[in-house]
This record gives sequence, structure tokens and C-alpha cells, in this order.
Amino acid sequence: MTTLVNMVVFFITNDLWHWNYQVGNAMAWFLSVLFAYLTNRVWVFHSHFTTFRALEQETVKFFGARAATLVIDAGIMWIGISLLQQNAMLTKLVDQVVVVVANYFLSKWFVFRKAKAMVKD
Repeated sequence: MTTLVNMVVFFITNDLWHWNYQVGNAMAWFLSVLFAYLTNRVWVFHSHFTTFRALEQETVKFFGARAATLVIDAGIMWIGISLLQQNAMLTKLVDQVVVVVANYFLSKWFVFRKAKAMVKD
């Protein structure tokens, strides 16, 4: 669903509103990351927090990890559209495959990982 949000927002901003593709890509990123955080924390990674501080840390880690893949996202879009002169939607589709995989692993390993239990000898 997050990919669908990203693709639809990019289509609207790029093809219908004729925004610069990087601006449309940034808007698509922001809205899809917001959607992803709200859905991933509950339904994918079953994250529960007990304090506001824990929620704040999780949110910062999530958006930080997604910002890292935004760099990958923008790079792929720039290479595909500006350098290789490829179709924007086709480039976005290829881009999303790479970004979705990177986002999943960053979320699993960094953002929503369970704390390891302390084992005493």
C-alpha cells in the first residue's frame, strides 16, 4: 500500500500537475513515509511503546532510516530520468522495488527491532 501511495502521488504531481520530478518525488516520499510509519508500526512490526520518549525515539529512527533511502530514491530517479532520459513512471517503478527492499530491512533491523534480553551467567 505504501508503494501505491508513493506511485499515485508521484503520478499526480508529475503527470497531471507537471511538477519537477524531484519535487513530486519528495512529496510522494513524505506522504508515503507518513502512511508507512502509521501502518508498519502497528500491523507489520507490532510495535508497542510504553512512554512518549519511546515513541519519539522510534519515530525519529523510522524517519531517519527512510531519509537514508530517500537519497537512494532521488539518485535512482536522477539517473533514470535526467541521465538516461527514461520514462518517469517506469523509472519510479524500478526505483520503488529497490527502495521497498531497503526500507523493509532498515525497519526490521534498525527501527522496530526487539531489544535482546539480558542473559546473566
